Amino acid sequence: MERKVYSEINEVIDPNHTALIVWDVQKMLVNNLYNKEDFLLNLEKLITVAREKKIPVFFTKITPLPTEFESPSRKYSSSKMKFRLSQIPKEMFELTVLPKENEIIINKNTASIFIGTNFELMIRNAGIETLVIAGIATEIGVESTARDSGNRGFYTVVCSDSSSSSDKEAHERSLLNMKKLFDVLSTDNIINIWK
Repeated sequence: MERKVYSEINEVIDPNHTALIVWDVQKMLVNNLYNKEDFLLNLEKLITVAREKKIPVFFTKITPLPTEFESPSRKYSSSKMKFRLSQIPKEMFELTVLPKENEIIINKNTASIFIGTNFELMIRNAGIETLVIAGIATEIGVESTARDSGNRGFYTVVCSDSSSSSDKEAHERSLLNMKKLFDVLSTDNIINIWK
Protein backbone atom coordinates (compact mmCIF):
# COMPACT_ATOMS: atom_id res chain seq x y z
CA MET A 1 0.00 0.00 0.00
CA GLU A 2 1.42 3.35 -1.04
CA ARG A 3 1.34 6.07 1.61
CA LYS A 4 0.33 9.64 0.82
CA VAL A 5 3.22 12.03 0.29
CA TYR A 6 2.44 15.48 1.66
CA SER A 7 3.22 18.31 -0.72
CA GLU A 8 2.11 21.36 1.27
CA ILE A 9 3.58 22.54 4.56
CA ASN A 10 0.12 22.75 6.17
CA GLU A 11 -0.26 19.01 5.47
CA VAL A 12 3.25 18.26 6.75
CA ILE A 13 2.68 19.91 10.15
CA ASP A 14 -0.99 19.04 10.55
CA PRO A 15 -1.57 18.78 14.33
CA ASN A 16 -3.22 15.37 13.85
CA HIS A 17 0.10 13.68 13.09
CA THR A 18 2.71 16.07 14.52
CA ALA A 19 4.72 16.13 17.74
CA LEU A 20 6.87 18.93 19.16
CA ILE A 21 10.32 18.21 20.59
CA VAL A 22 11.67 20.79 23.05
CA TRP A 23 15.38 20.06 23.12
CA ASP A 24 17.47 20.52 26.32
CA VAL A 25 16.06 23.74 27.77
CA GLN A 26 18.16 23.24 30.88
CA LYS A 27 19.43 26.10 33.02
CA MET A 28 23.09 25.56 32.13
CA LEU A 29 22.28 26.01 28.43
CA VAL A 30 19.55 28.66 28.59
CA ASN A 31 21.74 30.93 30.74
CA ASN A 32 24.43 31.02 28.03
CA LEU A 33 22.27 31.80 24.99
CA TYR A 34 23.15 34.78 22.82
CA ASN A 35 19.41 35.68 22.60
CA LYS A 36 17.93 34.25 25.80
CA GLU A 37 14.88 36.55 26.11
CA ASP A 38 13.75 36.26 22.48
CA PHE A 39 14.33 32.50 22.50
CA LEU A 40 12.24 31.95 25.64
CA LEU A 41 9.44 34.19 24.37
CA ASN A 42 9.25 32.34 21.04
CA LEU A 43 9.47 28.92 22.65
CA GLU A 44 6.68 29.68 25.12
CA LYS A 45 4.44 30.85 22.24
CA LEU A 46 5.19 27.70 20.25
CA ILE A 47 4.52 25.37 23.18
CA THR A 48 1.31 27.21 24.12
CA VAL A 49 -0.19 26.78 20.65
CA ALA A 50 1.00 23.15 20.43
CA ARG A 51 -0.85 22.45 23.68
CA GLU A 52 -3.97 24.25 22.43
CA LYS A 53 -3.92 22.08 19.31
CA LYS A 54 -3.37 18.88 21.35
CA ILE A 55 0.02 18.29 19.74
CA PRO A 56 2.15 15.97 21.92
CA VAL A 57 5.08 17.85 23.46
CA PHE A 58 8.25 15.96 24.39
CA PHE A 59 11.02 17.55 26.44
CA THR A 60 14.56 16.22 26.37
CA LYS A 61 17.09 16.40 29.14
CA ILE A 62 20.82 15.78 29.09
CA THR A 63 21.34 12.91 31.52
CA PRO A 64 25.05 12.04 31.65
CA LEU A 65 26.12 8.46 32.12
CA PRO A 66 28.31 7.76 35.13
CA THR A 67 31.89 8.60 34.10
CA GLU A 68 33.07 4.99 34.16
CA PHE A 69 30.32 4.00 31.71
CA GLU A 70 30.83 6.83 29.23
CA SER A 71 32.57 6.03 25.96
CA PRO A 72 36.15 7.21 25.48
CA SER A 73 35.17 8.99 22.26
CA ARG A 74 32.45 11.01 24.03
CA LYS A 75 34.88 11.86 26.84
CA TYR A 76 37.29 13.09 24.19
CA SER A 77 34.58 15.10 22.39
CA SER A 78 33.31 16.67 25.60
CA SER A 79 36.86 17.77 26.47
CA LYS A 80 36.59 20.17 23.50
CA MET A 81 33.56 21.92 25.02
CA LYS A 82 33.70 24.89 27.37
CA PHE A 83 32.47 22.84 30.32
CA ARG A 84 32.51 19.27 31.60
CA LEU A 85 29.14 17.79 32.45
CA SER A 86 30.54 16.02 35.49
CA GLN A 87 31.54 19.39 37.00
CA ILE A 88 28.14 21.08 36.64
CA PRO A 89 25.94 21.39 39.77
CA LYS A 90 22.81 19.21 39.60
CA GLU A 91 20.42 22.17 39.79
CA MET A 92 21.83 23.47 36.48
CA PHE A 93 20.40 20.35 34.77
CA GLU A 94 16.86 21.43 35.70
CA LEU A 95 14.52 22.49 32.90
CA THR A 96 13.82 26.21 32.54
CA VAL A 97 10.59 25.60 30.62
CA LEU A 98 8.53 23.00 32.46
CA PRO A 99 6.35 20.27 30.98
CA LYS A 100 2.69 19.88 31.89
CA GLU A 101 1.53 16.79 33.77
CA ASN A 102 0.78 14.69 30.66
CA GLU A 103 3.98 15.63 28.79
CA ILE A 104 7.00 13.38 28.68
CA ILE A 105 10.61 14.11 29.53
CA ILE A 106 13.04 11.99 27.54
CA ASN A 107 16.24 11.50 29.51
CA LYS A 108 18.99 10.87 26.99
CA ASN A 109 22.75 10.46 26.90
CA THR A 110 23.55 11.52 23.33
CA ALA A 111 22.79 14.35 20.90
CA SER A 112 19.94 12.35 19.33
CA ILE A 113 16.53 11.66 20.83
CA PHE A 114 16.50 8.33 18.97
CA ILE A 115 19.60 6.74 20.53
CA GLY A 116 19.07 4.81 23.76
CA THR A 117 15.44 5.87 24.27
CA ASN A 118 11.93 4.56 23.50
CA PHE A 119 10.99 7.78 21.71
CA GLU A 120 10.68 6.27 18.22
CA LEU A 121 8.53 3.41 19.52
CA MET A 122 6.21 5.87 21.27
CA ILE A 123 5.70 8.19 18.30
CA ARG A 124 5.21 5.34 15.83
CA ASN A 125 2.64 3.81 18.20
CA ALA A 126 0.86 7.19 18.29
CA GLY A 127 0.82 7.59 14.50
CA ILE A 128 3.17 10.58 14.52
CA GLU A 129 4.57 11.35 11.07
CA THR A 130 6.08 14.82 11.62
CA LEU A 131 8.48 16.19 14.20
CA VAL A 132 8.81 19.90 14.86
CA ILE A 133 12.07 20.49 16.67
CA ALA A 134 13.04 23.48 18.82
CA GLY A 135 15.56 24.04 21.61
CA ILE A 136 19.27 24.18 22.44
CA ALA A 137 21.77 23.91 20.84
CA THR A 138 20.84 24.27 17.19
CA GLU A 139 24.18 23.02 15.87
CA ILE A 140 24.38 20.04 18.24
CA GLY A 141 21.27 18.20 19.45
CA VAL A 142 18.69 20.00 17.31
CA GLU A 143 20.56 19.28 14.08
CA SER A 144 21.55 15.74 15.12
CA THR A 145 17.97 14.87 15.98
CA ALA A 146 16.64 16.51 12.81
CA ARG A 147 19.01 14.43 10.68
CA ASP A 148 18.11 11.24 12.56
CA SER A 149 14.42 12.06 12.19
CA GLY A 150 14.71 12.45 8.43
CA ASN A 151 16.81 9.31 8.15
CA ARG A 152 14.08 7.36 9.96
CA GLY A 153 11.38 8.56 7.56
CA PHE A 154 9.72 11.30 9.59
CA TYR A 155 8.81 14.66 8.13
CA THR A 156 11.10 17.09 9.94
CA VAL A 157 10.61 20.78 10.62
CA VAL A 158 13.05 22.95 12.58
CA CYS A 159 11.81 26.08 14.30
CA SER A 160 14.47 28.70 13.54
CA ASP A 161 13.80 31.23 16.31
CA SER A 162 12.66 28.75 18.96
CA SER A 163 16.08 27.14 18.59
CA SER A 164 19.28 28.76 19.75
CA SER A 165 22.86 28.42 20.91
CA SER A 166 25.54 30.19 22.90
CA ASP A 167 27.24 30.69 19.52
CA LYS A 168 25.19 32.85 17.12
CA GLU A 169 27.34 31.99 14.09
CA ALA A 170 27.09 28.25 14.74
CA HIS A 171 23.30 28.58 15.14
CA GLU A 172 22.97 30.44 11.83
CA ARG A 173 25.32 28.05 10.01
CA SER A 174 23.35 25.06 11.27
CA LEU A 175 20.05 26.57 10.10
CA LEU A 176 21.56 27.09 6.63
CA ASN A 177 22.70 23.45 6.58
CA MET A 178 19.30 22.17 7.63
CA LYS A 179 17.40 24.31 5.10
CA LYS A 180 18.91 22.09 2.41
CA LEU A 181 17.19 19.04 3.92
CA PHE A 182 14.19 20.17 5.96
CA ASP A 183 11.65 22.91 6.34
CA VAL A 184 13.09 25.58 8.62
CA LEU A 185 10.30 27.93 9.72
CA SER A 186 9.88 30.72 12.23
CA THR A 187 7.71 30.36 15.32
CA ASP A 188 5.09 32.67 13.80
CA ASN A 189 5.02 30.69 10.53
CA ILE A 190 4.37 27.45 12.41
CA ILE A 191 1.77 29.00 14.71
CA ASN A 192 -0.10 30.55 11.79
CA ILE A 193 -0.30 27.16 10.07
CA TRP A 194 -1.41 25.41 13.26
CA LYS A 195 -4.12 28.01 13.87
